[in-house]
Amino acid sequence: MPTIRVAVVQAYVPRSLEEGLATAAERCAAASSDGAAVVVFPETWLPGYPIWLDVCRDVALWDHAPVKTVYARMAAQSIAVPSEAARTLADIAAANRITLVMGVSERVDEGAGRGTLYNSILTFGPDGALLNHHRKLMPTYTERMVWGAGDADGLRAVNVGDARLSALVCWEHWMPLARQALHESGEDVHAALWPTVHEMHQVASRHYAFEGRCFVLAAGSLMRAVDLPPELERAESRVTSDAQFVLRGGSAIIAPDGAYVAGPLYEEESILAATLDLSRVREERMTLDVTGHYHRPELLSLTVTRSGRPVTAPSPPRT
Repeated sequence: MPTIRVAVVQAYVPRSLEEGLATAAERCAAASSDGAAVVVFPETWLPGYPIWLDVCRDVALWDHAPVKTVYARMAAQSIAVPSEAARTLADIAAANRITLVMGVSERVDEGAGRGTLYNSILTFGPDGALLNHHRKLMPTYTERMVWGAGDADGLRAVNVGDARLSALVCWEHWMPLARQALHESGEDVHAALWPTVHEMHQVASRHYAFEGRCFVLAAGSLMRAVDLPPELERAESRVTSDAQFVLRGGSAIIAPDGAYVAGPLYEEESILAATLDLSRVREERMTLDVTGHYHRPELLSLTVTRSGRPVTAPSPPRT
């Protein structure tokens, strides 16, 4: 039966988009040299998850100058599609002949919604083409202050060699219908992008693997308090020292029965890698197949409403 080698990059949140792109190129090259065909990064790893929303004070105050400064910097470092930064990601995928799944803060530069930010996943193929572009359906809690509500256009799996690859962001893994939409798209491997994969996020990732009978690549970031925005005051109840981890990683690779293949790994940089035997997907679906023999579509059905936004684009490498 076919196999596929995969890798999850657990790295510190970059201090700038430029630094992040350079680090992504380095880690993708290392993963590719180890045979990885799919490389996954965490939620909005570019330019970095805004954990300051949860661990700093006064972020929800109206017309608060420090927060506006931090938000404006985040927006300036966010990635438009298309853009030179997106082009660089396409080049990284093509140069290493990998499928690259990258969590980004996306900025709309043209047309309707110009200036809006989204919590997005960009999936580039080994030829540099944009295979899928998913925008998080509903920003979670404090995230609604910085990101807009996404759409269902990227809610699908794509072909990666002999496998079908899907992806969701963070609390989308607790949206039953979003999960079912991806299950029905025929996934074998699922990328679960988190800011950090703490205990309940581990539960959600393992449940997703068990429910969907697929492999799950759970990706989490690393960040210490010292790297929080200097403009903002920390909440004493949340942050006690510069050395404290505010994002702890927790990345893992999970089998279709919910068991760990690799990880979870906390508080250290690493590239978690594994060779996945895709026959496991079929074996585990003998007992549960939520889109097949354990599904009753004549009684329960799901309709997905898509806006028609383009989610793929040809991106030949630079010459």
